[in-house]
Amino acid sequence: MKNPFLIGERIYLRPLDEEDLDRCLRWINDPELLRTLGRRFPMNRALELEWLIGQYKSEKHLSLAIVVKEGDRHIGNCGFNDIDYVNRKAVFGILIGEKDQWGKGYGPEAARLVVDYGFNQLGMHRISLEVYSHNTRAQRAYEKVGFVLEGRMRESLFRDGTYYDTLIMAVLEAEWRNKRSG
Repeated sequence: MKNPFLIGERIYLRPLDEEDLDRCLRWINDPELLRTLGRRFPMNRALELEWLIGQYKSEKHLSLAIVVKEGDRHIGNCGFNDIDYVNRKAVFGILIGEKDQWGKGYGPEAARLVVDYGFNQLGMHRISLEVYSHNTRAQRAYEKVGFVLEGRMRESLFRDGTYYDTLIMAVLEAEWRNKRSG
């Protein structure tokens, strides 16, 4: 394991570094993956490096590589954006970039590690996320972790000639603790 930050059963999470950029660029520029993200335009290496450096300049972000222990393979990224220490809330995000690793449960495992860190180490009260209505696989994964649908922004995303809703999901600290103790 290289520089582990959070360690799970089958994966560990570590800080992203410059050697991860080419892999991240491949993922962020994949049209199939872009359908699940808010981005519309491709990224180049300079912009991706600028983004990466920006993530570590502020404690408002936590960006981590998801690495499968077996083979020490970087398969995606996850973390928090917009960490608000006053109101004790953060926005969760995740991307499993390696398509051959989809459906293996690595996303929910990574999400549990990060959410647990948010509640137990950062003192968060609420962790939320946004997911598009056409991304049903992600919705199911978030529900497994404990996120609850709170609302929807109707027809807020236009992709491929169709409007999709943006779903708002969140988990509160008390819900997280109840789920873990039950």
